[in-house]
Amino acid sequence: MTGIGESARPAEGVRWPLLLGVRHHGPGSARAVRAALETARPRTVLIEGPPEADPLIPLAVGQDMRPPVALLAHAVDEPGRSAFWPMAEFSPEWVALRWALERGVPARFIDLPATHTLAWEGRTESEDGPAAQDTAAQDTAAQDTAAEEQSRAPGGAVRVDPLGALAEAAGYDDAERWWEDVVEHRGAGGRDPLAPFAAVEEAMTAVRETYEGAEGDRDLVREAHMRLQVRAAQKEFGDGGVAVVCGAWHVPALRRKVAVADDRALLKGLAKVKAELTWVPWTHRRLARDGGYGAGIDSPGWYAHLFGAPDRPVERWLTKVAGLLRAEDRIVSPAHVIEAVRLAETLAALRGRPLPGLSETTDAVRAVLCDGADVPLALVRDRLVVGDVLGEVPAGAPAVPLQRDLDRAQRRLRLKPEAAEREVELDLRKDTDAGRSRLLHRLRLLGVAWGEPTASRGSTGTFRETWRLRWEPELSVRVAEAGVWGTTVRAAATARTEADAVSARDLAEVTALAERCLAAGLPDALPVVMRVLTDRAALDTDVGRLARALPALVRSLRYGDVRGTDTGALAEVAVGLAERIFVGLPPACTGLDPDAAEEMRRQVDAVHGAVGLLEEAAAPRGTAARTPSPPDGPLARHGDLRARWRGVLRALSGRDRVAGVVRGRAVRLLLDDGEVGQEEAARLMGLALSPGTPPGVAAAWIEGFVGGGSGGGLLLVHDERLLALVDGWLTRVPAEAFTDVLPLLRRTFSAYEPGVRRTLGELVRRGPGERAGAVGPGAGAPGFAAEPDEERADAVLPVVRLLLGLDDGFGEVRGPGEVQDDNRAGVGR
Repeated sequence: MTGIGESARPAEGVRWPLLLGVRHHGPGSARAVRAALETARPRTVLIEGPPEADPLIPLAVGQDMRPPVALLAHAVDEPGRSAFWPMAEFSPEWVALRWALERGVPARFIDLPATHTLAWEGRTESEDGPAAQDTAAQDTAAQDTAAEEQSRAPGGAVRVDPLGALAEAAGYDDAERWWEDVVEHRGAGGRDPLAPFAAVEEAMTAVRETYEGAEGDRDLVREAHMRLQVRAAQKEFGDGGVAVVCGAWHVPALRRKVAVADDRALLKGLAKVKAELTWVPWTHRRLARDGGYGAGIDSPGWYAHLFGAPDRPVERWLTKVAGLLRAEDRIVSPAHVIEAVRLAETLAALRGRPLPGLSETTDAVRAVLCDGADVPLALVRDRLVVGDVLGEVPAGAPAVPLQRDLDRAQRRLRLKPEAAEREVELDLRKDTDAGRSRLLHRLRLLGVAWGEPTASRGSTGTFRETWRLRWEPELSVRVAEAGVWGTTVRAAATARTEADAVSARDLAEVTALAERCLAAGLPDALPVVMRVLTDRAALDTDVGRLARALPALVRSLRYGDVRGTDTGALAEVAVGLAERIFVGLPPACTGLDPDAAEEMRRQVDAVHGAVGLLEEAAAPRGTAARTPSPPDGPLARHGDLRARWRGVLRALSGRDRVAGVVRGRAVRLLLDDGEVGQEEAARLMGLALSPGTPPGVAAAWIEGFVGGGSGGGLLLVHDERLLALVDGWLTRVPAEAFTDVLPLLRRTFSAYEPGVRRTLGELVRRGPGERAGAVGPGAGAPGFAAEPDEERADAVLPVVRLLLGLDDGFGEVRGPGEVQDDNRAGVGR
């Protein structure tokens, strides 16, 4: 702590201790605090906050510290038990800290120590009423506004809203609007900067006298500790010269004379835990109530503007709004801004307000700049009223070892945390992008959801990844929690993966974990995962669970191929899993209700894709997908998986006891693979739609054959024989059964593209059966030749090459073998 500067001589005529009651995160309060401190020139400044953070105060004046930031306290033995004290540039506490540091005046925190706060939050219902809230909603001192500090008693019971009571007494129906009018839109006290605080103290004293007994146990304990700290400061610095910055609700309690013994009695025997504190970055979005954290303000971006604008805040704000809308290609001229300013001022005058507030400027923006539309107004609220400002803390701030390792990885990989959501495209063949991918996957395994994978644009290959990133302040807590698993991201992710594999409840969880383990590049965890996977696969007899597990296992093989990981053991397990599915699937598809049948249809689709990918994944790189695997490989030992799977599909398609949706899907898959011709498919459809088949079963068969987003609409458009069969069956459905099958049919056909539905309607109107019957042997469907026109087909080859990645958009032209490795999802099939 720096020494006392010469300018810190207390002013005369000040009532000491100087109690500055504020609203946390209030720009008007922040300006008033700065003016009051300049006038009073105290010898020390005491601030509501955890005393353990006193050693961290000097960091607040460094160039690398940029608000919004927060003090984070967490229990050493239970990092998930944590609390935050956020501070923005316009927070009175932050202004008081900076004022003291810049003038060499000692600053200290005086609230209840975090060691007791965290223990209080961890008390059970039997100890202190209903259980404490979780981290994001903890009722810590610096989180609450003056209005909220007493609105919650222990357990969350609503008692009294002091700002609401004062607003009601002043004739306002909105406490937020009253506070803006009397504080935020006023000056810092005119000739007497201390006058606003005297008025606030008087008002809060009256409220507390009116609602005597409304104080919660925790408030009484906190105030007792703060009184003891104020007394200690007065003893150290003299009766004069002590300034206290705290929530306005506490001012009457700190002014009241209470015996030292009584205060100490309240603090005696308090539970405690070992706590660690540090600074962490915060965001404006997390300061807002709609961000899921009760910081007490709806509009941090607006408040930051009010605090930072040197003059003409309304004009400057509407200019910002105009700039944002113009960046979004909306037509906004200077004349629009001038008219919006006039409207905002007029509305303020009509409503009796000293200055236009957020409501007046918002109404003006909606009417003038947004032409009455709510969509651009929502953009203004998200980007400006709330905002995505992310604070920064210096590298020297205390942190758990895992956080330091994460910081080093972020700098090495040039992956900076940002509050705004953004998408990152990764090419896994590049070392930096591959490292970013591993880091993001490892963090997800640790429960640190900095990024979420999303569908890649322009490629379905395994060399591409797209991530949606957004850094939230709570992730600092998640990192601290994950620190129990290790001191580096890799070690912690390895230990967490091994523990999750052992505790996984079913086979699908283990296979998904294996996939994520390979994607994260954790070879040390793979043996444990594989051992658990082998044991679970050997014991699990449920075909549905086996079918859900196989796709993730096969995707793991693809990831292993991309990242150069040896996945021979994984392939052995996958092939064995497929064999057991082949045997158990036909019996499992009988006697199913509609919901179970639809779920089984999805599993059949997943297994079908997985079997194809399994053979491709085991093929040597740079060879064709159907190239035989090595003679000692798992596929060679188990035979042709594709052929055996096609046999399973044939068995499913021909059994009447199999659910209709599964039978229809089996026929469709065989047709798509070329194992069943058009004539055979038409024969099977005719049998399924024969008059003896119950309408519900027939409708389910149709859904399985042409539904489920499988391109069935185009199949019906191109083959009018199949469309005629469906049309003929539909006309034969009895009236009493039609209403039963209608929802199923509507669900099937409503999934088609509008153009496909329109074409089908035209074909049905013209009579698809008659046109199909007029087509002679060897002729194509109407509008199509009997044989493909190769010259016309060649015209689309450049586009196909681009889609398959032969020219991949990264300036590289790759050979057929590489293309195949990158497109194992079956784009070209």
